[in-house]
Amino acid sequence: MLKWHLHGDGKTIRAGEVVAPGERLTWPRTIGIGVQHVVAMFGATFLVPLITGFPPATTLFFSGIGTILFLVTTAGKIPSYLGSSFAFIAPIAAATSQHGPAGALGGVVMAGAVLALIGAIVNFAGTRWIQVLMPPIVTGAIVALIGLNLIPSAKDNFTAAPVTALVTLITIIVVTVLFKGILGRLSILVGVVAGYLVAMLRGEVDYQAMRDADWVGLPPFQLPEFHLSVAGLFIPVVLVLVAENIGHVKSVALMTNRNLDPLTGRALMADGLATVLAGTGGGSGTTTYAENIGVMAATRVYSTAAYWVAAITALLLSFSPKFGALIATVPAGVLGGAATVLYGMIGVLGVRIWVQNRVDFANPINLTTAAVSLVIGIANYTWIVGALTFEGIALGTGSALLIYHGMTLIARWRGTAGMDDGEPHHEGRHAAATVEDGEAVGDGTDGVGAKPSKLG
Repeated sequence: MLKWHLHGDGKTIRAGEVVAPGERLTWPRTIGIGVQHVVAMFGATFLVPLITGFPPATTLFFSGIGTILFLVTTAGKIPSYLGSSFAFIAPIAAATSQHGPAGALGGVVMAGAVLALIGAIVNFAGTRWIQVLMPPIVTGAIVALIGLNLIPSAKDNFTAAPVTALVTLITIIVVTVLFKGILGRLSILVGVVAGYLVAMLRGEVDYQAMRDADWVGLPPFQLPEFHLSVAGLFIPVVLVLVAENIGHVKSVALMTNRNLDPLTGRALMADGLATVLAGTGGGSGTTTYAENIGVMAATRVYSTAAYWVAAITALLLSFSPKFGALIATVPAGVLGGAATVLYGMIGVLGVRIWVQNRVDFANPINLTTAAVSLVIGIANYTWIVGALTFEGIALGTGSALLIYHGMTLIARWRGTAGMDDGEPHHEGRHAAATVEDGEAVGDGTDGVGAKPSKLG
């Protein structure tokens, strides 16, 4: 797992070849690529704690720990970086308003535990049952409603400083199509930097906390509190994380010409455990990152050695409170501009899942499933049952599952509607096009910059 064969002369990659997970280039080149992975994940990983109010340094710390855990659990056979998942933003915000940050962390732990359990089941039973439970129409609806449910939050931040937000938004849009390669993939990060510079000129940045912070020290940790009432907010996120992870595994398998399906269960368990650890100490929930898939696709280097470098680099940066405080100075206007793109992309990525899998909306079952679940999610319907509060994401997710499978069962019994058997037209495609998908192969969702999904 910690031994890599040198690829060729360690300096060049011949046409048609890739550097496999068990290979590496020379260490200077490997370190350079590892740092590039840190840059790729940087924008998305930090946007989540900035939006949710969690400490950026703590989130960075647990992303590094989570990545190491992922590499160990998958025996170094799946190259991946675990960063903050955008799917957690809405439930964290709702849970924080009810029970504070500690209560939100409890929800993160719950989601991670459920994901790890699903991973264990997949490890023994395979992924077929997931494809039956979540056909493309359902997966697309869940991804779309999570992104669109966040729209009011994006608007609030945008209107707090509209000039700065507009500059951020326009920069992201232009950079995405103006530059090729890694810079184009980092359009969100570039947009945040441009917006931040404008915010500085307009006097919207407060550096007092950064001045007071030490150069070296531990990131701030916080223990979770557990409230059953937040379970309905966080459990639906697990379905998105499952789709993201399966899509990541299939994308890497396709690009490296390897069968990684037997490791899917391990990948899910690793992400679940990493999310549990993050929630236990004050970090954001994690997911595999498409931004980093985009870097691998561009460099043709799939070496897990580069991810060890990235994880260690993230850990080192997390031990600088001043660095974390600097990240926390990003003002609301910048977040509003970036969130306008990100949340909209998450919503559209749900539609992309439908398009890629040729979901037939002439079928009333598919049409009704999407229509009802999206309205519930976007309008943020709320249902209170005793101590439990179910909001738009939970109710929208539940409605998508219940409506699709309920209508399918009745229609088959009565023979009253054209049937969609729930199978994607292209094996695994609905899983690959997830929130963290930025490109066709899965620029993770996250192709940060490029085309984030991320939920992350």
